[in-house]
Amino acid sequence: MTTPIATSQTILVVGGGISGMTAALEAAECGKQVILLEKSPTLGGRTALLYRYFPKLCHPVCGLEINLRRLKGNRNVRVMTMAEVSRITGTRGKYTVTINIAPRYVNGNCTACGECARAVSSEIPNPYNYGLDKMKVAYLPHDMAYPLRYVLDPSAIGTADAEQARAACKYDAIDLGMQPETIELTVGAVIWATGWQPYDAAKIQPYGYDRFPNVITSLEFERFTDLRGPTGGKILRPSDGKEAKNIAFIQCAGSRDENHLRHCSRICCMASLKQTQYVREVYGEEGKSTIYYIDIRAIDRFEDFYQKVQNDSTVKFIKSKVARVAQDGNSGDLILHGVDTEGYHRYANNHDLVVLAIGMEPSVKGVDIPAEIIADASGFLESETSGGIFGAGCAASPLDVNRSVQHATAAALRAIQVINKTAGVEI
Repeated sequence: MTTPIATSQTILVVGGGISGMTAALEAAECGKQVILLEKSPTLGGRTALLYRYFPKLCHPVCGLEINLRRLKGNRNVRVMTMAEVSRITGTRGKYTVTINIAPRYVNGNCTACGECARAVSSEIPNPYNYGLDKMKVAYLPHDMAYPLRYVLDPSAIGTADAEQARAACKYDAIDLGMQPETIELTVGAVIWATGWQPYDAAKIQPYGYDRFPNVITSLEFERFTDLRGPTGGKILRPSDGKEAKNIAFIQCAGSRDENHLRHCSRICCMASLKQTQYVREVYGEEGKSTIYYIDIRAIDRFEDFYQKVQNDSTVKFIKSKVARVAQDGNSGDLILHGVDTEGYHRYANNHDLVVLAIGMEPSVKGVDIPAEIIADASGFLESETSGGIFGAGCAASPLDVNRSVQHATAAALRAIQVINKTAGVEI
């Protein structure tokens, strides 16, 4: 790999999700040189794995496709995938960044024809479906992958599959000799847009995520309902493949809890409201959704959508913090126990499937970053105005897609100010 040219006039954006893409594009379209890093093989982040956005229920292609076109047409942005920052030293206007680059084993000759995937037989868990199914060791991450280039998983190196993939490629794109690289860049400002990760649902012991296969997270449910997901858009129980028509959505799964995450993750209420509409789309009046909630935090432009769901005859709301989830040993059905605080009566309700509206944690771990960046009590980044490193999107706060884009734009403007001051440009 050729080391990109970077100077104190360059902005480094770490993270290629919707926030990182936005920040990179806003800075580049203002004439700044930008390097956009992403640790996975493709840009898009978790937004690319959504089935629909709320509240309009449009597909992610609506926003991502436009951003990808902007990226492809802008020479001021250099994209580096499978690249991860391990260290940042220096000060505002002159940071030295150490970057580790993992081998893709596929070079720029790739045309995404798919012959390598057809030639191999071994499979690995599919991270783009949260491990709910498997994919070939030679794979294209998903339909919206950018760069549009296949990847050969490291587990295939040294096996017959690797040789078969190389033999099948007509364009000499399979490079089994690729090695990990470490490079250093000098940049003037850094935008940290590494996004978020779901809270470990197994830590919420009363809900039985690690014991009952029919307890899943809201992210996994999102992939179930996607036509490109592991079930082809069918809502099926993992335990037996039975259609799940009576579904419980448990709010604040890990959020607003002194034993787990103290903060409100902000997206959970709207995610569950949205997902009840998936159930209606699949089953019509036969599908039943029950939302167990502390309170529904749908404000501003989301209020109308909330009212729409409230008026849906297939959706029921129970104001309660579910105490525990049990499983019927014969049917595999799940039994939710708790107290309905509107009337204060106990319940033991049966459901086919339980969906945990899982909380949001920042993905900011394992990097040696300067002391000018501090984190709040939940681990989200807080930027000092005197520094040149800025958190963007969900690295800085729990945010939905729309607010992540707005936050990333603000981070880009702050980074541009640093670059301009370094160059002596009047602002």
